[in-house]
Amino acid sequence: MVGRNPGEPHRAATSLELFFDLCFVVAVAQASTSLHEALTDGQHAGGVLRFALVFFAIWWAWMNFTWFASAYDPGDVAYRLTVLVQITGSLVLAAGVRRAFEDGDLYVITLGYVVLRTALATLWLRAALSDPARRGTALRFAAGVTACQLGWVALLFVPVPVRLPGIVVMVLAELSVPVWAQTAGMTPWHPRHIAERYELFTLIVLGESVSAATVAVRGAFDRHHGTGSLHALAAGGLLMAFAMWWLYFARPAHTLLATTYQVRHRRFPWAYGHYLIFASATAEGAGLAAYADHVTRHGGASPIAAGAAVTVPAAVFLITVWGVHLRPHQSSLGERIVFPVAAVGVLAAAWSPAPALLAGVLLAGLVAVVTVPRR
Repeated sequence: MVGRNPGEPHRAATSLELFFDLCFVVAVAQASTSLHEALTDGQHAGGVLRFALVFFAIWWAWMNFTWFASAYDPGDVAYRLTVLVQITGSLVLAAGVRRAFEDGDLYVITLGYVVLRTALATLWLRAALSDPARRGTALRFAAGVTACQLGWVALLFVPVPVRLPGIVVMVLAELSVPVWAQTAGMTPWHPRHIAERYELFTLIVLGESVSAATVAVRGAFDRHHGTGSLHALAAGGLLMAFAMWWLYFARPAHTLLATTYQVRHRRFPWAYGHYLIFASATAEGAGLAAYADHVTRHGGASPIAAGAAVTVPAAVFLITVWGVHLRPHQSSLGERIVFPVAAVGVLAAAWSPAPALLAGVLLAGLVAVVTVPRR
């Protein structure tokens, strides 16, 4: 398993990688549904915190495999079987999402993580044996992944009051492993391949957001046969999804990655910043669904809190896409200031009678501002 050529032409995602992504859709959907239910029940702070932690586990498992496969992917039988084991772990992880949300029970989700990370550590050990030039890096990855996994297992046995601080420590440890490992040498990841993999996962979370919102709005229409608020929600949600797609794909990511290939302090913010992009896109669907419930069921949440469930994820998505994905391409102050201004406007839409529609119009206007001058 020698490193692949980072300049290899026509490098694209494999069918196995696409299968891996599709299996992660299950976990993403579970996280979105659980957040929707928490928001509907008025558990805003607790629901968001649990969603953030659960989604970190999903995203981190996906990202670890993605960067490994970009550098090492022999496609032989042993490699395929190991990846299939990781897919099994992702499905176990997905099965534990609801228990983690409802009861704080981390046993099943940790079990899925053990399966995922054990297979990943095995791949790194295989890379260390096959690629002497990068053996130090591969061994550091294997050691770091194993140590962190032992830490997650140990958290199952600590008292509940200290579990949250322990999770924070483990998250920081996980984020530190790639930084530490690659001080011994960089893996031969492929800029265009990585860009495509991130783009595909962006489509997955946007699709899940649209799916979650569609199911909720359809159910609301079935119960109430359509109201002005529901029509505004449906139109606004559609506009937001279109605009979020347009803004993310406004610039090709591989051009930015190619220029930062050797620059660690730029590469890691781009890679890690996508956590907020993916999480906010997923949360958007949950927020739209929760707002549909608020309109039709008149739950305990205030109108502003219900509106914020729609506008906050959109604003986070917008400002993060701009910060890590688009801002490096921009040179003038005018180009840079329009995104923060739009994000403030989207947040303020929570106070309007139709927050989704107003946020959608603002995002569509931003798309027009960004697109028209380039034509």
